[in-house]
Amino acid sequence: MHAPSPKQASFAPLRRIDGRLEAGVLFLCDHASPALPAAYGDLGLSPEHFTRHIAYDIGASALTEALAARFEAPALLTTYSRLLIDPNRGADDPTLVMRISDRALIPGNAHIDEAEVERRKQTYWQPYRDAIRTVTQSMCTSGSIPALISIHSFTPIWRGTQRPWQAAVLWDCDDRLAKPVLQGLRAHGITTGDNEPYDGALRGDTMFDHGTLPGLPHILIEIRQDLIADEAGVKDWSARLAPILQEALATPGVHEIKHYPSRAASAAALNTLREQMR
Repeated sequence: MHAPSPKQASFAPLRRIDGRLEAGVLFLCDHASPALPAAYGDLGLSPEHFTRHIAYDIGASALTEALAARFEAPALLTTYSRLLIDPNRGADDPTLVMRISDRALIPGNAHIDEAEVERRKQTYWQPYRDAIRTVTQSMCTSGSIPALISIHSFTPIWRGTQRPWQAAVLWDCDDRLAKPVLQGLRAHGITTGDNEPYDGALRGDTMFDHGTLPGLPHILIEIRQDLIADEAGVKDWSARLAPILQEALATPGVHEIKHYPSRAASAAALNTLREQMR
């Protein structure tokens, strides 16, 4: 087991960007950083692994910051690598702590026990989830029901195959933001995946727990990582996305609490989970 040390105490698990509570949108970045707390060293991996997608979403943090600035909106970003624990997985998801990622063995995770998984969950995963809940509740109290927009990036090539998309919109059953954002991106000539290369229906992920369950409008936006890998790319894509998001956020019915079904959970399971939130 990879044992923690007191050095962990100085590692904040998330970064907050202040913004107007009445902005109507909260930006999230689940995979913002490749960093690890000092107590975990390098998890037995070489430095080059921390420049890859297995460690974080390249460009996503900078794009999240740029969008939050344009909308004068709050944002929450994790500060640790998903190699430590994945903040975009459910608390009981078997991939919460990966032993192997994209064919790379992670020595520091290979033999950890349930106690260590729980330790990471409480120290890093839970504070991020709690912060999302706290900020969304504060925004609702301010009188403006917030939309959640999570920013991610994906690799241009996966296992030798070129991916055709420049961007993607991932969503479950709540289409209030997904449809207008998809339409807006495609209208601007952007090759956009609709729940490709990943599916937006995943029980326990950030959008499920903080969008689907409480009934808040939400989408996850993926941008191909080479397009936002530098400052110029981030500036370009924040300028492209801002008016599309602005128009989508102005769609009637967006800023309301509305409970949709989910492709990731049965109606009975959803009802139980929603009851547990009260």
